[in-house]
Amino acid sequence: MKRYKLRNLAGVFLCGTLLLGAAGCNDFLEETPPSNLTPDNFYTIPDHAEAALAAAYADTRLVYDGSGIFSSTWQMLEAPTGTATTETGQNSDLNNLYGLIYDGTTGHVANYWNGLYRLIAQTNLLLDRVPAITPMDEAHKKKIMGEAKFLRAWAYFRAVQLWGDIPLITTPQSLTSEDFMPARASKEEIYQLIIADLTEAEEAGLPWMDATGRVSQAAVKSMLAKVYLTMAGYPLQKGASHYQLAADKAYEVISYANANPGMINLFDTYADVHSESTENTLEHIFMVQYNNLVAGNPMENMYPNFKPVTYAGPSGTGSTVPTTSFYESYEDGDLRAKNQEGYFYTSYYTNGTGEPFELGAPYIFKHFNTTSAGAPGLTPTRNNNLNVPIIRYAEVLLIYAEAQNELTGPTQEAYDALKRVRDRAQLTTPPLGTYDQASFREDVWRERWHELAYEGITWYDMVRLRKVYNENTNGFDDFVGHVNLNSNKALEEKHLLFPLPTPEMRNNPNLRPQNPGYPEI
Repeated sequence: MKRYKLRNLAGVFLCGTLLLGAAGCNDFLEETPPSNLTPDNFYTIPDHAEAALAAAYADTRLVYDGSGIFSSTWQMLEAPTGTATTETGQNSDLNNLYGLIYDGTTGHVANYWNGLYRLIAQTNLLLDRVPAITPMDEAHKKKIMGEAKFLRAWAYFRAVQLWGDIPLITTPQSLTSEDFMPARASKEEIYQLIIADLTEAEEAGLPWMDATGRVSQAAVKSMLAKVYLTMAGYPLQKGASHYQLAADKAYEVISYANANPGMINLFDTYADVHSESTENTLEHIFMVQYNNLVAGNPMENMYPNFKPVTYAGPSGTGSTVPTTSFYESYEDGDLRAKNQEGYFYTSYYTNGTGEPFELGAPYIFKHFNTTSAGAPGLTPTRNNNLNVPIIRYAEVLLIYAEAQNELTGPTQEAYDALKRVRDRAQLTTPPLGTYDQASFREDVWRERWHELAYEGITWYDMVRLRKVYNENTNGFDDFVGHVNLNSNKALEEKHLLFPLPTPEMRNNPNLRPQNPGYPEI
């Protein structure tokens, strides 16, 4: 497909802006003038492999980039959940996402697709060319290949959940490629590749944690647990076998954390979840990396619209803000809902450091960077270098609790995993003996909604469970027919998948037909 064939190595020339410590950038740039580099003469020394891997890491940011005025691509996974609304009406594509009337022409949809397939293309090229680099230490080579396979699996995992059957591309593409315009492969085939990639990454000699932000053993095992949990549910419905696999992988991470609490653990405070000083450590098992010299944190669309919460004064877009109904669904006393101590704030300080003032509504604090925006006694840096969390240890605990309960009902270990998340929120958890399988299941689901909100996870939960949290009843509705309170629109069968981007279908007729319920081109 034209949009994601690798015909250049633009991403490889990021040495001056890499966040991940690629080795030997100066040597690399002295080797050959960049204008003369091609895939054939580039992959010749180990530094080239590191530079190519750094380019792949950079491509993980693409699905968070801008999508028109006052909007970002990441909002595609938040707007349809019903837990968020907007204070601005400038972006029609974003409004369509909130109103559940999006289609293949919606800009966020095309940007998300293109971002994932560009990452896939970059990793495909690396995986094709790095094995031939000689001389190169085999352990080093294996590690780079493992990291690349994790990143490819991460991209395919997101894509298959969003679009279902999708093109399966595992080699570099060119105009002469036999499958230059590929048809869509089945979900089963996509998941087979995802599992194979992650399993190979698991054997790549990666460290258990990596404070530089690179892929770690904990990230691989946690991602495998997420994948297995998803496969156990809809649409594949693998059931017990994959709940067992999910529980086992999550438990490997939990066991390591119990033995090494200084390496993997929950943060003591929720402030640490969005602190530059704690990035890539302890609870943050994997993150997308940001540095203002290259790209600043993309979550600033969560700032309230024209309220002076940062050094910049009245600014912000407020294009993703919590619905009052979701904010009020947190239990009484839940620290996560406490102003500035949890994941929300209802007041702040004028221009970041001045007099306190009331915001008049709750806003999302989970991605608020006090280091860059300012706080009393803290001079703002004005550079938002906060990373975006992808996998936190809190989610691993909840994966284990859910999967183990589906196998055996609530066990002491599953209960302990759930309780750890609730303990940090200063909530009382009912005794284990008061639960049956059904009530424990829904308590774990509720914790996922409340603990993992606004991290691009809730939509995937809605699709794999075919259930949606109802803020008014505190229970769960069937996906189809659930009314999102942010728009008073009901979810339909078609919303279980996103539409394929119209430009892609025009470029490649082999992608047709469109996903059910959406207009053809």
